Amino acid sequence: MTQEELIEEIKQLSVIDLSNLVSALEDEFGVSAAAPVAMTTVQGVAGTEEAAAEEEQTEFNVTLKEIGPNKINVIKAVREVTTLGLKEAKELVESAPTAVKEGLGKEDADELKAKLEGAGAVVAVE
Repeated sequence: MTQEELIEEIKQLSVIDLSNLVSALEDEFGVSAAAPVAMTTVQGVAGTEEAAAEEEQTEFNVTLKEIGPNKINVIKAVREVTTLGLKEAKELVESAPTAVKEGLGKEDADELKAKLEGAGAVVAVE
């Protein structure tokens, strides 16, 4: 299979399947798909800057850890907060643990977490 053929196959994947593929590749090769962050620090100040960076996290990922007892309610909640159709939302919920939304602000992430937990899911904001 050529590189071009592989790319064409990947283009045919749904968002959920693509997310699962990325996760599987990360696990298989022990890498992260997150973009590397270049940091320049002055010695002696580095520890203080790192602590400040951790406190000032501005983007959060909402991860569905477990479906809980009300699978249908969780699927409905996922559909409400994403642009996914019924089939895609069901696949996403059934593939838990998985990211529901990434790169959200703190308030949006907390609202999403509350909505999914209200539907019976176990959710983490990272």
